Amino acid sequence: MTTCIYVINLDRSTDRWNALSDQAKTLQFDLVRIAGVDGREVAADQRTAWDERAFQRNNGRTMLPGEYGCYRSHLKVLAAFLETGEAACLIVEDDIILSHDLVVRAEAALAAVPGADVIKLFNHRIVGFKPVATSAVGDEIGRATHGPQGSAACYAVTRMGALKLLQTVGVMRFPWDIELERGWASRAQVYTTRQNVTVVEEGGSNIGTRSVYKATKFPWWRRLPTYAIRIAETVRRINYALKK
Repeated sequence: MTTCIYVINLDRSTDRWNALSDQAKTLQFDLVRIAGVDGREVAADQRTAWDERAFQRNNGRTMLPGEYGCYRSHLKVLAAFLETGEAACLIVEDDIILSHDLVVRAEAALAAVPGADVIKLFNHRIVGFKPVATSAVGDEIGRATHGPQGSAACYAVTRMGALKLLQTVGVMRFPWDIELERGWASRAQVYTTRQNVTVVEEGGSNIGTRSVYKATKFPWWRRLPTYAIRIAETVRRINYALKK
């Protein structure tokens, strides 16, 4: 099979799309552009399918407009993918740098774990990795017992995986990169490669800098419920990673 690559790209980010298109042309990759939802253009009272109280309780801070846009954009891609007859696809954000073996390694990873719904191909960190298979091209696939792993910049998803995600995580309660990993909640079989299959341009995020994130945090005493939730999530993650 030849897996299609769906790219989330904001209408205002024409430079990113042009750069990625040039890379794809050189590598002979097929790209499908999906116009991203620009969270900064959606007023707070116009946001749909998000639980503000749950988000603040789960994350100990307020939500950034870019996080809302990112979440809705990924759901938009999943819905578009389901309208095709494709068995699987790659979903990428427009700040990645395409690697020549991206598609081959993604397809090999899916073949190595036939029951996988999602395989993450890029993470900021992998801690406590538990392998379940090795692909034909040498990538180890498994799960991490510690997280979040960070980033949803590049992942492979099957039709069943897209369906499960759309049915279970349509309401935003976490940022997308965290929700994507929560297979124990979505009932999706989510895995990751031990090594990143691609790279991301440094400083390429449209959501916010560390200082911007820091400014959204509540005082420590308001984050006490969040700490309890994170402990419970850690236990669930470990159990999910270790189960056969």
